[in-house]
Amino acid sequence: MAETDARKLNRMFNRLSSLIAAEKDYLTELDGAIGDADHGITMLLGFGAVASELARSDLDDMTPSAVMTIAASVFLNAVGASTGPLYATAFLRAAKALECRPSLDAAGQVAMLQAITLGIQERGKGQRGDKTMLDTWIPAAEAGSIALAREVRPPEFWHEVVAAGEAGAAATRSMVAVRGRAARLGERSLGHVDPGAASAVLVLKAMREVFGDLS
Repeated sequence: MAETDARKLNRMFNRLSSLIAAEKDYLTELDGAIGDADHGITMLLGFGAVASELARSDLDDMTPSAVMTIAASVFLNAVGASTGPLYATAFLRAAKALECRPSLDAAGQVAMLQAITLGIQERGKGQRGDKTMLDTWIPAAEAGSIALAREVRPPEFWHEVVAAGEAGAAATRSMVAVRGRAARLGERSLGHVDPGAASAVLVLKAMREVFGDLS
């Protein structure tokens, strides 16, 4: 039996939970330099809760939109920090964007990327260059749109998306934070990768493993 789109998203969230667990200490170390040193723990709590909830769900009768709606609600309930509302809004926007999509094909995947990005922008009122997770999500979504227009195959599509996100995250090292707790440091935030941007790369990598046929 072919894997449904809902089961693909479930596999994505499961893989993401594993990636976050493996990188928890690194994310916490990044956050310790410019924040509250809890980002790794926060992300693990949030995505671990999503994976656990989906494991109890009837995925065979569920749409991709319904999966993202569950992810939004569960992540928000599990995470009280500022990241909770950001990803909750992002996943709700993704759920809305996927309502009218017959499948999570390449166009649907780009719609998901764009909706997540816009949701984070909407909730956080940020933009590229603020030294936040948007420095990963914005270039990744743009790369996805360009790759879709070129009709590249899934492995190359997701290679380009992740590469753009990684470059965006790395660029935060040379930025001064203007939003979030790191903004309190001013120039002292220079020289540090934003933890939210780093964890966003892990989200993209989990997507690549599932949708890029690389798992």
